[in-house]
Amino acid sequence: MNDITLLVMAAGMGSRYGGLKQLDAIGPNGETIIDYSVYDAVKSGFSKVVFIIRREFEKEFKKKISDKYAGKIQVEFAFQELYALPDGFTSPKGREKPWGTGHAILSALDLISGPFV
Repeated sequence: MNDITLLVMAAGMGSRYGGLKQLDAIGPNGETIIDYSVYDAVKSGFSKVVFIIRREFEKEFKKKISDKYAGKIQVEFAFQELYALPDGFTSPKGREKPWGTGHAILSALDLISGPFV
């Protein structure tokens, strides 16, 4: 399974949870849910992981994610920007939340050049 990308949609605000659940430790050694997904991807032969995040989470994500996976799998970040829409589409005034799954995948389009999961 070479050249397959793991696409992790992690731009959620965690408003019901009360924080960035994507980075909270759940495992016995401080592992996150993301750690388990990336571990399985590495063991399965994936070559790259792309995290789709909100720009305001960038510093925290890079601090907790980038170094951890160095040398194990290529890591890239895509940003789900509210106003980054295809030509002909506009965001209504006052909208604050991202557009959802399709919009998240569109945000990573430039970083994916083959199959992805």
